[in-house]
Amino acid sequence: MTTRSTNDWHDLRLVLRPFLASQPRPLLWGGLLAAVTVLAGMALLGLSGWFITATALAGLHAATAFTFDVFAPSAGIRLLALGRTASRYGERVVTHDATFAVLASLRVQLFRGWARPEAAHTLLMRPARLLFRLTADIDALESLYLRLLVPAAAALGAALLAGVVLGFMHVGMGAALMLWLVAVGWSIALIVARRARRPAVQRAHAIEALRARAVDLVAGQTDLVMAGRIDAQREALMNADRHLAKADLALNRLEAAAGIAHGSAGTLTLVGVLLAVGALVGEGAIGAPAATLALLVALTATEPFVALRRGALDAGRTWLAVRRLAPRMTMEEDAAAASSEEPSVALRLSHVTLVHPGSPVEVLNDVSLTVASGERVALIGASGAGKSTLLHVIAGEITPQSGSTSAQPPCLLTQRTELFQDSLRDNLRLADPEATDERLWSALQAAGLDVDIRALKTGLDTRLGEGGLGLSGGQSRRLALARLLLRPVPLWLLDEPTEALDAAVAHDVLQRLARHADGRTLVIATHLRREAALADRLVCMQQGRIVADLRRGSPAFDTALRTLRPD
Repeated sequence: MTTRSTNDWHDLRLVLRPFLASQPRPLLWGGLLAAVTVLAGMALLGLSGWFITATALAGLHAATAFTFDVFAPSAGIRLLALGRTASRYGERVVTHDATFAVLASLRVQLFRGWARPEAAHTLLMRPARLLFRLTADIDALESLYLRLLVPAAAALGAALLAGVVLGFMHVGMGAALMLWLVAVGWSIALIVARRARRPAVQRAHAIEALRARAVDLVAGQTDLVMAGRIDAQREALMNADRHLAKADLALNRLEAAAGIAHGSAGTLTLVGVLLAVGALVGEGAIGAPAATLALLVALTATEPFVALRRGALDAGRTWLAVRRLAPRMTMEEDAAAASSEEPSVALRLSHVTLVHPGSPVEVLNDVSLTVASGERVALIGASGAGKSTLLHVIAGEITPQSGSTSAQPPCLLTQRTELFQDSLRDNLRLADPEATDERLWSALQAAGLDVDIRALKTGLDTRLGEGGLGLSGGQSRRLALARLLLRPVPLWLLDEPTEALDAAVAHDVLQRLARHADGRTLVIATHLRREAALADRLVCMQQGRIVADLRRGSPAFDTALRTLRPD
């Protein structure tokens, strides 16, 4: 139990550090304004009660009625009313604006934390889970500030004000009320948070399961029907809904019990203060107006703890989000890519060995390779020789078990063209978000796609379907080429760039690649003669090893080139 608590607090510190560092002043001001709002409300009700009581007593006698000052208290009441309204408005604006800014910053940090080795593989394997981290888990951190930290500060301020006000009447009464409010109010919140943790976590898991299974049911209904699993998927969806309803019921019961506890504590507080001020009035230590002030202040001092109770109910979900996100908060941002030790060297691999998880076979075995800046190298070999895997290691998508890599900033063009259900403009701007339309058209012209795009009614605003639906295979490949040209990096990694294209389109794409690759370093993984013909060197791979390194002009180079598959 101690180890678990220690880990929880460690994770909380890891999340709070970037949370508070992002918007420190707005977050602080939001907490202060929340406290001011609560204090102004307490002062307003207390002063109003005192004023009404004092005015009524003063009106019993003509002498006191004429001498009683009604202007100062009424002015104070108006000032407190206006101040409370302004502070509440300011608190809502500042706290929510600061919270949304913090959450946006955390989403960027979390997303960058995923842009690391194995990130693409993990995203493909568990897209729903990572989406929930980026949305639901980040949103859950909202409660950490808005429903826990801010109400806790406001409740503490209310307890202090109530203690100070009653302390002027009797020091012991003020100290006792302050300690009672803090102890009882925070204790109830802690107990609620502790008991709500398990159902809140269960509710979070149930919501994720419900969403994921609903998406699977809708998106994969054809496959499910053909496999005879549609009824099983519906039952799984209903099962997730039952778990969600069960967790909601547990939280509702806990909230009702917490409401009873707070109501009882508030009643005991009011009864205790009533007995205490009654005794003081009986002794003549204070008058009826002061007694009314004490009662109303004590009554309003318990209200901020009610808001804290609501946050305690969400604490379990917040702790779950903290535990999931904390590991990502410890990661420092890497440089975009490691720089080569020498400006003349674009790539250096030294004794790289890679084994995929769960497999005893070495995909790469003691691979060492050096590529000079501006050089064009083709990785050739049979399917499964490790060519594509080596490109992913160079690109930083996969971390090898041993060895070292050093490369200039690369750009990887994979065998599959990744296009999104968005406009052509936004698909191109993935390579350069700041690119102007003029630059986009220039890249399309260089890729030989500008005529086709201009023929479309909406041009760059044309929306593609899922996976780039609306473009032919050749057009999709040219769009990928245009995106490659927009990426200002010195190292191009090309994984069979013209596979599945007809000969005419493939040769045109390769000619355009060669024309715009001047000054860049190319590493091409291929088994096609037309692609390998671009290279100055042929690096032959077999079963994860480099078995030959052939340079253009040698008989072995020409022999190896002729062994590759022709058009």
